[in-house]
Amino acid sequence: MFASFMLNAWVVASVVAVVAAVVGFFVVLRGSTFVAHAVPQSAFAGAAGAALLGVSTLLGLGVFSLGAALGIGRLGRRGRHDVVTALAVAMLLGTGSLFLSWSTEYSPEIYALLFGEVLGVSSGEIGVTALLGALCLLAVAALYRPLLLASVLPEVAAARGVRVHRMETAFLVVVALATTTAVPVVGALLMFSLMVGPSAAARCLTSHPLRAMALAVVIALGCVWGAIAAAYRTDWPIGFYVTAFAGGSYLLAQLLRWARTSLARTGAPALP
Repeated sequence: MFASFMLNAWVVASVVAVVAAVVGFFVVLRGSTFVAHAVPQSAFAGAAGAALLGVSTLLGLGVFSLGAALGIGRLGRRGRHDVVTALAVAMLLGTGSLFLSWSTEYSPEIYALLFGEVLGVSSGEIGVTALLGALCLLAVAALYRPLLLASVLPEVAAARGVRVHRMETAFLVVVALATTTAVPVVGALLMFSLMVGPSAAARCLTSHPLRAMALAVVIALGCVWGAIAAAYRTDWPIGFYVTAFAGGSYLLAQLLRWARTSLARTGAPALP
């Protein structure tokens, strides 16, 4: 499990987990889970198109995810976000399937792009993933205070001079960058579960922003590390374990919150 050919998987999966948890905290806080689901679908279409043209799939991921993020932000300003996002998901999934139908590597391409291939990560991809992940974390750090205020109290943010729409667009660009970092590893479909599950679990356990973000990182790392170990032992798809552990962490957090609430109502000592 810790052989040399597995080291790439451990390193890249760890980077992806940290990025997904940090960005996912704001996704959950803002109630933007549908958008977080749409952008990876656009990345899937971009990667499929890049594979068809014989260029870097990372380039296709970046172009399409960024285009989708900016498009949703622009069109959603003039209409309902949910309608624009739903149309983007449908159109881009259809476009991706069309691109893959023209490819000579249909089956392996669709599996890798939708569900990831963390065990097939090469040494050359580690540096690119780490660079994109670092850029994503730096962007979140730079936007942290105004983004947090715009996410929780948009009216107050606007009164203090924060341009809420521009902040929303900037956040969508960060989601696109996180997607570009993670989709080659965990896939377009599983990126959504890794971004939302640990962050939602952390929000159940604490309301303090930085603590919730740190806890989300710990949970996401546990999910991907556990998934790699379980997949290595059982030969089951790693995507199944990522989704199961991410969903399980949320269910466990909900149970803990319910237990705390019940103890508080009965006057018993609260859980630590």
